[in-house]
Amino acid sequence: MVPIRAGVSDGLRRSWGIARSLVIYHGQPGKHRRARRLYREFLGPGDLGFDIGAHVGGRVRTWRRLGARVVAVEPQPDCLRVLRTLFGRDRDVTIVAEAVGARAGRARLALSSATPTVSSMSPDWIGSVTADRGFSRVRWDRSVEVPVVTLDDLVAAYGTPAFCKIDVEGFEAEVLAGLSRPLPALSFEYLPPAHDAALDVLARVERLGAPAGGYRYNYSPVETMRYASDRWLDAAELVRLLERFRPLGRSGDVYARLPDGAREPGPDGGQSRPVAPST
Repeated sequence: MVPIRAGVSDGLRRSWGIARSLVIYHGQPGKHRRARRLYREFLGPGDLGFDIGAHVGGRVRTWRRLGARVVAVEPQPDCLRVLRTLFGRDRDVTIVAEAVGARAGRARLALSSATPTVSSMSPDWIGSVTADRGFSRVRWDRSVEVPVVTLDDLVAAYGTPAFCKIDVEGFEAEVLAGLSRPLPALSFEYLPPAHDAALDVLARVERLGAPAGGYRYNYSPVETMRYASDRWLDAAELVRLLERFRPLGRSGDVYARLPDGAREPGPDGGQSRPVAPST
């Protein structure tokens, strides 16, 4: 009887984790309005967006409402079921049931049933964040082997995206290692407990963008969908900005764009007001 009870417990954790994600990423209308204002700067009707680490499709939903075509890449089985339920009949959404890395092949994905947003293929990242108080209750309680493609593979298959979101819990550097050309605009997650890893990601983005004139950056903290700066920054300025937010211990997203990697601003200017760190 013990295995049955364990199975029921696992099932409840997984159901709770997915339900929580659905509320966070689909159940907040105000955040969706802010997201549309922000992403309108990068995506419009007919544009292509790559969502690397699509999870339960919060960004997919936003981008489709902007008229963009979406390649949603997600290896987690439970999240894939949600994506197929929500977007499986949308011909402008391609769901790719794979992870993205430095080279094609297979890799092991550590899953957190209760908090699927932190499932990761990076043991080093898991080790670094477990020391943080905010992760004290997180457990990576199972794992699965998943197929891996590269960003270059995806570009070859679907075309160059106008925007690429990368949110893969510490595996961002590996994702970018599989890209040989700059993209017009992209984002990657910043997590203060993994600050040094984020600087490695930034260095990779800088190298990618150098031949095309270099990226400019901004930062949106804690799913606010608002920029922290009222202007776009160079890499050194971005690092100083992140250092101001680092003591708060909360994650956010770094946005990077080439000089011609953004659309013309809409009537609202294409972005919301700057967000200052708490003091």
